[in-house]
Amino acid sequence: MGQLREVNVAAIRAAVIRCIERASFEMDAAEREALRRRRERESSCAGCFVLDQLLVNADIAREDRRPLCQDTGLAVIRVTIGQDVHLVGGALDEAIHSAVAEAWARFRLRPSVVRHPLARRNTGDNTPAVIHIRLVPGDRVELDVMEKGGGCENMSRLAMLTPADGRAGVVDFVVRAVVESGGNACPPLVVGVGIGGSFERAAELAKEALWRPFGEPADDPLDRELERELLERLNATGLGPMGLGGDTTALAVHVRSHPCHIASLPVAVNLDCHSHRHAREVL
Repeated sequence: MGQLREVNVAAIRAAVIRCIERASFEMDAAEREALRRRRERESSCAGCFVLDQLLVNADIAREDRRPLCQDTGLAVIRVTIGQDVHLVGGALDEAIHSAVAEAWARFRLRPSVVRHPLARRNTGDNTPAVIHIRLVPGDRVELDVMEKGGGCENMSRLAMLTPADGRAGVVDFVVRAVVESGGNACPPLVVGVGIGGSFERAAELAKEALWRPFGEPADDPLDRELERELLERLNATGLGPMGLGGDTTALAVHVRSHPCHIASLPVAVNLDCHSHRHAREVL
């Protein structure tokens, strides 16, 4: 057995706060460039106006340290831990929740979490966060932080298709999910698609797809081809920026797939808005 590397949860806590700051105020450079390129190709006057405003908004957020969106979202955090890491200094989940609470107060972000889905009493500090933990070989800790707004999250969909539905059924389901969302998800979108696995795994895959670096193609050639087709189909729907019509409904489509049962074809769609607020740090 090799030497374990100790990582104090205090370092993870500090990294989560840094990620939240970047995700809240700084649009990913590749995404901003995608917005600019789509603006040059947009034929709708309303679409051009919206895309111009989104670019201005991104500049103001970065320069004035104002949130990219007033819905500062639910903190969804993935922690990828190497098997040769020994976490010390306290409980990991407590450190993450504490980081979220401090970041929301320090950066004056809107708390958006209710303690119980039916009682609707706000927790006041945007905790608890949603935490995903996975173990992998190695001695690093990777943090992926996403601020997920309610408008786009509410438009997510999952279907248990049959193998007979095939690729065409998957494409139709994804396109229909986006079109039916209208302007609620604040397009242009980053669309996460999960295919395969089981009922719950398909939803996880769709969320994981959104953590992939913006616009980076899938590893699997079938998934890459599906991404290209879906992006083309979505931008041909005419839904357009903020649902006001135009050529720019999606900026990117990220697909993740997983083996599944011979009788199943699970498909999940997790939409993210134009802000696509995410950040990563490796310890």
